[in-house]
Amino acid sequence: MKLKFKGKSAVITGASGGMGLEISKRLSENNISVLMLDLQSPSKEFLSNHQNCEFKKVDVTNFKKMKSYIDNFYKKNKSIDYLVNTTGVLWFDKDVSAVDMNSDVWDKVFEINLKSMMYLSKILVPLMKKNSFGSMVHISSIDALSGDDKPQDAYGASKAAMIRLSKSFAIQFASNNIRSNIVLPGPIETGMQVRWKKNPKAKKNLEKFIPLNRVGKPEDIANASIFLLSEQANYITGTEIIVDGGLTSKP
Repeated sequence: MKLKFKGKSAVITGASGGMGLEISKRLSENNISVLMLDLQSPSKEFLSNHQNCEFKKVDVTNFKKMKSYIDNFYKKNKSIDYLVNTTGVLWFDKDVSAVDMNSDVWDKVFEINLKSMMYLSKILVPLMKKNSFGSMVHISSIDALSGDDKPQDAYGASKAAMIRLSKSFAIQFASNNIRSNIVLPGPIETGMQVRWKKNPKAKKNLEKFIPLNRVGKPEDIANASIFLLSEQANYITGTEIIVDGGLTSKP
């Protein structure tokens, strides 16, 4: 089944990382203009091969700069139809139990993971309203669904809050034909999981607990995200799709 897209332009945050890069690529291949926002630049080869992708270096906690880039992109394209927010930080060495965590770490994780979502909505929803159309996908995590005896509490709590906020957006802006959904990845092989390169055995041990016997790839998250943006999902809003190889299905 070939997916259909009503919109012509998209904003992707965390766009140079594994998931964001794959999503940018897929949208570009569907003739959608993409504004890629990240602190790290994609390769020159990627931008050369996907000329409808435009990259801007920006910290997603910098509201003024991000708004300037998005507003200019809107002027050029006359609309912004899609958002995929893949921004997220997980600091294994600093993000521990909330009882033991430095409060500055807690604040910074929430600023990057959650406050940026609020900033993006403040910038993009009014622009989507102008054209009475929009679809937003926010990348959360299965860590939002349960506790852990070896926690990253700031990460999990911020990702849980994203689910609540997305549901609220879905209700608030449904009358404007703007949808909002969440994708919940399980363990995914991205730059965030550099620990697996240092310890391949840890990755293999984890895979034994996953019913599909592998960790996910950025393509797996892109598949779910692109579907939610498409017209085939135009009756889906305010919900979550878990992409974890069956991990959360286990008792």
